[in-house]
Amino acid sequence: MALLEYKCPCCSGAIEYNSNVGKMKCPYCDTEFEMETLKEMDEAISEDTVNDDLSWDTKAGSEWSDADASGMVSYECKSCGAKITFDSTTTASSCPFCGNPIVMTAGFVGGLKPDFVIPFKLDKKAAKQAFNQHLQGKKLLPPVFKEQNHIDEIKGVYVPFWIFDSDADANMIFKGTKVRHYSSGSYDVTETNYYRVLRSGSMSFANIPVDGSEKMDDALMDSVEPFDVNQGVEFQSAYLAGYCADKYDVSPEESVERANTRVRNSTEAAFRATASEYTTLTTEANNIRLSKGRTRYALLPLWILNTTWNGEKYVFAMNGQTGKFVGNLPCDKGLYRKYLWSTVLIGTVASGIGWFVLHLLGIL
Repeated sequence: MALLEYKCPCCSGAIEYNSNVGKMKCPYCDTEFEMETLKEMDEAISEDTVNDDLSWDTKAGSEWSDADASGMVSYECKSCGAKITFDSTTTASSCPFCGNPIVMTAGFVGGLKPDFVIPFKLDKKAAKQAFNQHLQGKKLLPPVFKEQNHIDEIKGVYVPFWIFDSDADANMIFKGTKVRHYSSGSYDVTETNYYRVLRSGSMSFANIPVDGSEKMDDALMDSVEPFDVNQGVEFQSAYLAGYCADKYDVSPEESVERANTRVRNSTEAAFRATASEYTTLTTEANNIRLSKGRTRYALLPLWILNTTWNGEKYVFAMNGQTGKFVGNLPCDKGLYRKYLWSTVLIGTVASGIGWFVLHLLGIL
């Protein structure tokens, strides 16, 4: 089976997608190519159907053509089991998820072809800068972390996402209170009135992302949002040049519940916001019905940074479209205790009694 390669017609070098210019670019002679010039190498995606019943239509993606599949190669991580797809001209030495060596397997087979892709807009340099900025101003960060820390790996990864659209009809019942404080003679009075608050209406939701990768932490993926899905373009394998793509291992059917939860929470929050005049608002009952559910398969851009400090691995992610950077940092327990005690002392000193007690104890 012949490999589909993207070669520069000027110097025959391997060309790749350049996020800075939004085009294919030869790193050797700097010649740039519009993506449309490579479009004939990929088949157009099939159009999704919309289901009008109460269940999600989880049909997403399309079948790979021989031309699509021949231009890509899969690698399998023997440590975490990740199946990662690369352009055939790309080499890789370690897994972007766990940092362990990966070995090449057979050509890319199986799975679905994405409906669309959001190309990288930010490069590796921007990811490094965002990481350094992420370390700034962190008072409880161990001082030696910046000195001893080193980035083990920075990988540009297209992460698989299922994109859900849906309409929602809802009826909700809240219990509300209005509290009023006033003085009457020598008394301070608190008056509480109770209300039954009814809300009903319809809402439409578009572009709800749910990651389809078991390896990616869901909280990390939720934190790196939002993505501007409207900037998505028709998938072409050329976009993978210079990057890698994680193959989904969570099906759209398995992702439906997370999508439903996000729709329900957003619907309740929107209805709750219409009753801001109440002091408290408690949900008593809700009935949310979904319809016209549709699913699409997309590859969204992320820079994954793996770093090691004090024998532990830390994983960070940057949205390759917007630059939003997320990831947990280590905490210096000694600095935390000092900060906690200083807060307690300041709070104690703020009161006259506390000041007097501290003087008696010889602390001040």
